[in-house]
Amino acid sequence: MTATLIPSAATADRPAHRDGNVLRWLAAYTSSMIGDNVYYIALSWAAVQAGTPSQAGLVLSVSAVPRAVLLLGGGVVADRFGPRRVVIGSDTVRCAAVLAVAALLFTTRPGLWPLALLALVFGTVDAVFLPAVGALPPRITGKTQLARVQGMRGLAIRAANVIGAPLGGLAVALGGAASAFAAAGLLIAVSVPLLVSVRMRDLPADPAPVRMRDLPAEDPAPACVRDLPDEDTASGAAGGRSAWQDLKDGLRHIRAHRVLAPLMLVIALGDLGFVGPLNVGLTLLADERGWGAAGMGWVLAGFGTGAGLAALLLTVRGRLPHAGRVAGCAIVAGCMAIAALARVPALTAAVGVAVLVGLLAGLSGVLCGALLQTLTEPAYLGRVTAVSSLVSLGLTPLSMPLCAAAIGAWGTGPVFAVSAAVCGLGGVVALAVPGLRQAELPT
Repeated sequence: MTATLIPSAATADRPAHRDGNVLRWLAAYTSSMIGDNVYYIALSWAAVQAGTPSQAGLVLSVSAVPRAVLLLGGGVVADRFGPRRVVIGSDTVRCAAVLAVAALLFTTRPGLWPLALLALVFGTVDAVFLPAVGALPPRITGKTQLARVQGMRGLAIRAANVIGAPLGGLAVALGGAASAFAAAGLLIAVSVPLLVSVRMRDLPADPAPVRMRDLPAEDPAPACVRDLPDEDTASGAAGGRSAWQDLKDGLRHIRAHRVLAPLMLVIALGDLGFVGPLNVGLTLLADERGWGAAGMGWVLAGFGTGAGLAALLLTVRGRLPHAGRVAGCAIVAGCMAIAALARVPALTAAVGVAVLVGLLAGLSGVLCGALLQTLTEPAYLGRVTAVSSLVSLGLTPLSMPLCAAAIGAWGTGPVFAVSAAVCGLGGVVALAVPGLRQAELPT
């Protein structure tokens, strides 16, 4: 597949929210994410109907294993073959797999095995899809627009969450799991032609990317770092290096970088302190306070509103000065809000605190993502994104059972306080490391 190219200068200064190329990518991404949400509703319903609760839980967890195990390798694939090609291939495979299961459910009652196989396929494809998605924005717009694109992506995720779950529920109500799977497959299918129409930036070839250890230590984003070639001449695929060597090069790139290495630590600490309380912890807190499922829904809506406002802020402004310092301060303030969430007795106050948590977490998340994309050498974007995704999607879910067990032993207040301290430690790292504290987004 030959990528359609546009000169770098043609997109460097064009605002992303007015760039048709970026908007086509955003439409494709949104459609794919809505399809994902519908797919998870369909899978959950079909698994519960076909087996016992424990069997359904096993089916729903099947995708996590290949995603975590193969994610780093997926970053190598994205860098070798180009993110656009990998995203198109991933969505094509996911669409075909979902529609195949939908057709099977329309005609027979096959039990759990096709659902488990589908979850396995999704987890495997996610391992290459996630790094490619993270590596694609710098190839379709200029570096000065990446913070705005991160904000637009955040809005797309919020929209997909709001639209996808009710749409999946409606499809199940009207035609069962088979109809929901068909709807998910069609939504994912919409993304493929849109992605095919997305044009890539015309970047000069670079068969031997400069490594960070060969660059001056005082320059976190040196001008001499060269861009990737077009997807059809990607250096990793044509340079004769093994996939293992490519992976080690990517890890060395992170370790040697004076901003990326501490940034990965900040992301890991922030997610470890955030995932448990805002998932399992919130459910137990709502039960303890007597808020019920409706109350928990209002708190989650407050969080989503705050995160959406943060994404909208970056979408409109496009850039915030002192990005590293602002991200660190937002994490520290956000950890205080997380601790306060377990202390407020009234539901209305909890919703207000949740809005603040979402706003601060969303702001720090968008800024960290934009810094990661702007400071990473283009040749390593897939692998760097894979590492950050592994931290967020592969390791932090392990904190959820630990959080639940700790709350059972010591209560919500102490566990939320400890989780907030872990999250706040990420903010301290961001403010204490000079390279990260002084990091700026391109102007």
